[in-house]
Amino acid sequence: MILQDLLADAVPRLRRAGVASPERDARRLLAHAAGIAPDRIGLAMRDAAPQDLAARLEPLLAARAAHQPVAQIVGARCFWGRMFRVTPAVLDPRPETETLIALALDGPRPSRLLDLGTGSGCLALTLLAECPAARAVATDISRAALGVARASAADLGLSDRVAFQHADWWQGVTGRFDLIVSNPPYIAADEMPELSPDVRLWEDPRALTPGGDGLSAYRALAAGLSAHLLPGGRAFFEIGARQGPAVMALFAAAGFDAACHPDLDGRDRVVSARWAA
Repeated sequence: MILQDLLADAVPRLRRAGVASPERDARRLLAHAAGIAPDRIGLAMRDAAPQDLAARLEPLLAARAAHQPVAQIVGARCFWGRMFRVTPAVLDPRPETETLIALALDGPRPSRLLDLGTGSGCLALTLLAECPAARAVATDISRAALGVARASAADLGLSDRVAFQHADWWQGVTGRFDLIVSNPPYIAADEMPELSPDVRLWEDPRALTPGGDGLSAYRALAAGLSAHLLPGGRAFFEIGARQGPAVMALFAAAGFDAACHPDLDGRDRVVSARWAA
């Protein structure tokens, strides 16, 4: 048996389970089971399969057929060119969130940044890696999430430049920052049943929705921003595709100039805020 034979069996199994991208996911899981870099698996398809490879692959395919996200199964996701640890305690870093990174890097490099609700740590740690002179505070209400982010910080050699803090939004956060970022829970309660099973069944609901209209996190963020953003500083917040006007209004009412920015698919994705002139 060669690796191609295992892939040929795996793809239809995932397709029958309703997995949206069965071939891509089967290849990723096969690479993980075989200990091959994902971008090299195509070159190994004619290689003989080790005797125990099918047994190693089986639980991975069973988990994916149950709609567990691939990043949770393999324990990592690439974001902005770096690998971040992923467990059910944190949101799976998504490509559209890279929009926030691009906006934050399109301006003065920060010296002190704050990431509220850090989750996997992908925002704070990516910005630290791209801004070698910066230091960061990263908060989360979930101690389990903070543990995941700390592990990624150690993996990336950034532990000495980030302070992780157990906090509910601004609680216990002191000082001012020249860059503040957040990807808060923003899905409205009535939208939760519409989510794909990969998200609805496997990701922490606290990281997905605050309940109600989905805007409560932005109300809290807008209320505390003036006490923590330095003059000339910038803030960026990920939003849902239909929330731009409402979120901009919250920050405008708090005294900030707010703007909405699309992701690469043209959907509203980030609201920026800076001190009003």
